[in-house]
Parts: sequence; structure tokens; C-alpha cells
Amino acid sequence: QVQLVESGGGLVQAGDSLRISCAASGRTFTSTFMGWFRQAPGKEREFVAALARSGGATYYADSVKGRFTISRDNAITVYLQMNSLKPEDTAIYYCAATTRKAIVVVSPLHWDSWGSGTQVTVSS
Repeated sequence: QVQLVESGGGLVQAGDSLRISCAASGRTFTSTFMGWFRQAPGKEREFVAALARSGGATYYADSVKGRFTISRDNAITVYLQMNSLKPEDTAIYYCAATTRKAIVVVSPLHWDSWGSGTQVTVSS
């Protein structure tokens, strides 16, 4: 099992940038993908970005492509750099990890471990 803890959320204005982090602990060597989802009030949890541990391939939702960047600096810390933020990016952002070798990245059901989330609020 992998434990995930997010940090770095906050209140920003439209057009600003923010970087949120995810620190993993436990059996981190078993994770094949790490990613970010978000959930706005009254909405379903939606995929934002993912990073493959082997090869480093990245995946993005169309709504954030070109504005958000997922990266890692080691095997246990993953970042989401968010630029040109919009009010519609307001949500709780959740870090996720999975041990599956083949996944549908956009499906929350394919991810095994979740953090408790960090709030990102973008004011207009």
C-alpha cells in the first residue's frame, strides 16, 4: 500500500500559477503510475494528469493541456504545476497512485491509493 499526502493548495486569482505536491510513502516502488484528479462541488471526480513511472510518459485532460504540467523529482514526490489558472479549475485536488501495469488513466476505478486532497480556489 502507498500513502499519499498532498500540499500546496490555496487561494489564487485567475491567471496566476500554483504548484501542488504529493509526497508518497510506503511501498512506493510498486507504483506504476501516479496522477492527479480533482473534484469540484457537486461534480464527479475527474482526471487531470498522470505520469508513468517507467519511461515517464505523461497524460493530460484536454481541459488542462498546455496549462498544467505533471512531474516528479524522485520516486516519492510528484508535482502538478498549474499555470494560467481559471475559476473553473477550482476544486479539491487529489493525488493518486496505482500498481496496475495497464490502466485507463481517466478512470478513478483503476487507481489504488488516494490522498486526502488539497483545496485549490481560483477567484475571478
